[in-house]
Amino acid sequence: MPIKSFRPITPTLRFQTKLVNDDLTTDKPHKPLLAVKPRTGGRNNTGGMKIRHQGGGHKQKLRLIDFKREKFGIPGTVATIEYDPNRSSRIALIHYADGEKRYIIQPVGLKVGQKIMSGPDADILVGNALPLRLIPTGTIVHNIELRPGKGAQMARSAGAQVNLIAKEGDYALLKLPSSETRRVLVDCMATIGQVGNTDHENVTIGKAGRNRWKGIRPANRGVSMNPVDHPHGGGEGKTSGGRHPVTPWGQPTRGYKTRNNKRTDVFIVNRRQK
Repeated sequence: MPIKSFRPITPTLRFQTKLVNDDLTTDKPHKPLLAVKPRTGGRNNTGGMKIRHQGGGHKQKLRLIDFKREKFGIPGTVATIEYDPNRSSRIALIHYADGEKRYIIQPVGLKVGQKIMSGPDADILVGNALPLRLIPTGTIVHNIELRPGKGAQMARSAGAQVNLIAKEGDYALLKLPSSETRRVLVDCMATIGQVGNTDHENVTIGKAGRNRWKGIRPANRGVSMNPVDHPHGGGEGKTSGGRHPVTPWGQPTRGYKTRNNKRTDVFIVNRRQK
């Protein structure tokens, strides 16, 4: 889909761009698949701020997405392509042959009226979901499970694609968008194709207000604070911090390893490169 730019009649329009939503077929979501999205503003049940820079924003409702793709052998037809305010990708409403309706992530090339299916008997076509053991090596996939039956957790954002590069015994070898190579059980489900809305990464916000619409509040630099508020704060005049960059709680922020999940280290073959 094309990206629209604006004549710079105001300073905020000079660099601002947005997507032309010519791929959407309706602006009304399917009501039975909506859920209330609580607005916490980054605060917990006692009112303490636990996540900074959150608050405000437009009211949204959650779309219940089918990440498990567990309707094996039941064909479905794409009814609509819709916008989802909770994710960067588009979603597709599927009408199944048994009368049920579900949302899925829309891959590139999935159009209204197209047939899809999930399960071991599905063909290798865009939008179909199969276990990794039945997908040919070299296929581009998305919506990948980390545990069989848990539902897709990897490669769900706009433009994401994973390359199935090999199979070794009970594990499939996947090349992730981060350039990380990872082992995943071949019984895990994956969907054929690349996630749609690939131009999402090319959009320029253009003004602070668009982030406020999303519920993102301003983030102050540490060097502009007082010593009581940040390790970089204080000093006479403008200073550059006087130490290596750290968080407000003193943890290094550049090149510092924070991963602490040794249980799954064995599944990572090659870590992502800088």
